[in-house]
Amino acid sequence: MRKVAIYGKGGIGKSTTTQNTVAALAEMGKKVMVVGCDPKADSTRLLLGGLAQKTVLDTLREEGEDVALEDIRLRGFGNTYCTESGGPEPGVGCAGRGIITSINLLEQLGAYHENENLDYVFYDVLGDVVCGGFAMPIREGKAQEIYIVCSGEMMAMYAANNICKGIVKFANAGGVRLGGLICNSRKVDNEREMIVELAAQLGTQMIHFVPRDNDVQRAEINRKTVIDWKSDAPQADEYRKLARAIDANQKFVIPKPLTMDTLEHLLMDYGLAA
Repeated sequence: MRKVAIYGKGGIGKSTTTQNTVAALAEMGKKVMVVGCDPKADSTRLLLGGLAQKTVLDTLREEGEDVALEDIRLRGFGNTYCTESGGPEPGVGCAGRGIITSINLLEQLGAYHENENLDYVFYDVLGDVVCGGFAMPIREGKAQEIYIVCSGEMMAMYAANNICKGIVKFANAGGVRLGGLICNSRKVDNEREMIVELAAQLGTQMIHFVPRDNDVQRAEINRKTVIDWKSDAPQADEYRKLARAIDANQKFVIPKPLTMDTLEHLLMDYGLAA
């Protein structure tokens, strides 16, 4: 079973990318579980056809400790398993603790047990590495491989570099490695070349360049992944390519984060080349 965590700047499209990739893996016959690690609880919505799944924390608050696995894990597209950690009430508590509680409960209830025959577990993690809770998939070895969703925008690249610092911090203790960068295009000048160069300087690879396509939004309006909504769409094939690249990937590294000066020079070099 491969344990994958998807990180990236808030709003970069992690949840959309994760769900569309998982749909492609399910189409390939892979058995996948998605664990949403965002208080917004939107990491499984497209796989569940728009159904607002009851989160682990909400279930615990309402029903106490006597919880069964089927209470917090639903079946989605392609027989994927879907769980949402949830978060505290607004203004109260730490959202990162919801991730810790959720993963621990899933372990206690046997969600990762060998008889589940899972090929993949995907953790869709909120934003940057901002606290211990959100770093848990890295810190405690819950995830073995990390993919960072980014774009050619400055703050997306800054966040990717910052996440690499977190991977380095926990690489030796937890064994986590970086599998590559996923460029979720924002149509920035020289974007593909810029992310290829960023990946090279980090010591990793751009595992796929996902072009910007309004079919992604159209599918979301219909509360589906692109593959589920329109399987013959060109964008559906892009997510299939990404899924195949992840499935075949054997390049896992401890990244080499850039200094801020180096990152800014990279941005300037490619931005001014437009």
